[in-house]
Amino acid sequence: MVTLFSPHEIVLGGFSFPPLLMSGLLALACTSITVRILNKIRWHRFFVSPPLVELSLTIIYTVLIGTFVIPS
Repeated sequence: MVTLFSPHEIVLGGFSFPPLLMSGLLALACTSITVRILNKIRWHRFFVSPPLVELSLTIIYTVLIGTFVIPS
């Protein structure tokens, strides 16, 4: 019988971190890269509220990373 291990905590340097925290940090990094690219190609002028778009991208990336990269 094969059992799949699902981590409940991620251990880095002796410290335990919840998977959602790690997903959130990775999402912030991905959002930062995406916003820089959008600013470079000047798409930010089409958004009414760029901070709201940044928050939305962070939430979307957190859900995607939490679901597919770091399953909890």
